[in-house]
Amino acid sequence: MNKTAIITGVTGQDGAYLSRLLLEKGYRVVGLERPDYQENYYGLNYLNIFDKVILEKCSLLDPITLEGVIRKYKPIEIYNLAAQSSVGASFEDPHETVYFNIQSVLNLLEAIKKINKNIKFYQASSSEIFGNIKDLPIDENSVIHPASPYGVSKATGHWLVSVYRESFNIFACSGIMFNHESYLRGNNFFVKKVIRTALQIKNGQAEDLSVGEIDLKRDFGFAPDYVRAMWLMLQQKTPKDYIICSGQPISLRQIIEYVFDQLHVDKNKIIIDESLFRPNDIKNIYGDNQKSKKELSWEYNKTFFDVLDILIKEEIENSRNG
Repeated sequence: MNKTAIITGVTGQDGAYLSRLLLEKGYRVVGLERPDYQENYYGLNYLNIFDKVILEKCSLLDPITLEGVIRKYKPIEIYNLAAQSSVGASFEDPHETVYFNIQSVLNLLEAIKKINKNIKFYQASSSEIFGNIKDLPIDENSVIHPASPYGVSKATGHWLVSVYRESFNIFACSGIMFNHESYLRGNNFFVKKVIRTALQIKNGQAEDLSVGEIDLKRDFGFAPDYVRAMWLMLQQKTPKDYIICSGQPISLRQIIEYVFDQLHVDKNKIIIDESLFRPNDIKNIYGDNQKSKKELSWEYNKTFFDVLDILIKEEIENSRNG
């Protein structure tokens, strides 16, 4: 039996951890790379799987090439993790964010409809589709009301999945992912920036940490555990959308102060820079993961302080190793 999975965004944090999981499950993994971009393979190399993943240059905005790759490898599952994923950048360049994040999903779903409706499809949705929702915690029936161009693009992709599932009987699911972190997170993301800068201050390589509004609350988790939920969603008999979260809100201030305390760094080095504030930022958001735990048998019991301990330790160990 052919057991091939295609992963878009394969060189990102989630793509690397999902590739490792699928390889452990006996899949042949094909990762799609952007043809006009020099990819960073650090995550795949860090997990010692670079030589085990088949890499194909393919633009998700080119439906002809995309269909050719799908016909070539005949996957049973496609995981779409590719996106312009920065909320802040989406305000700076809304055109690129909205165009890519919607058109790429549409092209993938159209390819499945045309080539083989039995291919199972996973779409990486986002908690950002809910915006400044007042009724917390968020569950799968919460009102969608995005507060950023990124949120709008992800909400549209989320609805496209629903349309193709209901209209064309395609096994398509959206995993509504809340923030999830790991050592492989990009340096421009909040938690990674906090840990790295705190270490630099401790080592005399930086003066302070400049941050925007930090009295915001978010729901953070651990990426290697979250990708397992992605895979579990495509192993069910019926395609559904699921919230993937910890269910525990934590403020950005709590995260920063915990990291600084653990590394014995003076908290006076934390500088609030109002120029870093985002327009219409979400004040408080956290989810309800009961449906995922019950129907997917997904296990997740970490607090984010547990995750921060893991990330700090890994960051220190890797900094020592060069």
